[in-house]
Amino acid sequence: MGEPPVERKRLTFGRLVGVDRSGPPPPQTLSGAPLNPWTIPNAIGVARLLLIPIFLIVSFNSDSGVGVWPAVLFAVAGWSDYFDGIAARLTGQYSRLGTLLDPVVDRLLVVAGVVACWYHELLPRWALAILVARELFMLVVGRIALSRGIEIRVNMVGRLAIWPVLSALEFAFIGLETLSTILLYIGVAMTLVATVLYVRDARPSTSA
Repeated sequence: MGEPPVERKRLTFGRLVGVDRSGPPPPQTLSGAPLNPWTIPNAIGVARLLLIPIFLIVSFNSDSGVGVWPAVLFAVAGWSDYFDGIAARLTGQYSRLGTLLDPVVDRLLVVAGVVACWYHELLPRWALAILVARELFMLVVGRIALSRGIEIRVNMVGRLAIWPVLSALEFAFIGLETLSTILLYIGVAMTLVATVLYVRDARPSTSA
């Protein structure tokens, strides 16, 4: 027998673009739900994941790390994250795999961008070191929490922090040094605040 239909909320403009996140998360995304990999949003997520090694190869083979192709590849991998969310809300194709995959891809992309900026010395290395240490910490903690049935709920600071971080890295690949440095400092501060909130709000999953 198939799964019972899930009632979908009315798709307002605010909910479509991700501004309105009121109400409980879709049941398909909760711990214990089937992974359900064959969805349009997951296809976008996998494509983003595959772009990361391509970006690194292109970046490492450039003279300075600044250029059209590193900037374009990083931009596509980064900002297409917005479209998998829209695709999920338009189609109703929410999945547990998407919930797990999306933050992992985001963090791997940040780590890849940090590695490229470190290699080419595009941004202050001390700030990059803090950023990558935080991302690796969240990857490890996320895996431990998942194995123990602990749900780490995404907070608004964490949602917003990804934008100055990705923008800082992107502008570094474009060559806008001052702007990228300012955004990096803002992003690092926000990610550290978000990490404290993640740890504070972590709780056992009700379905565990």
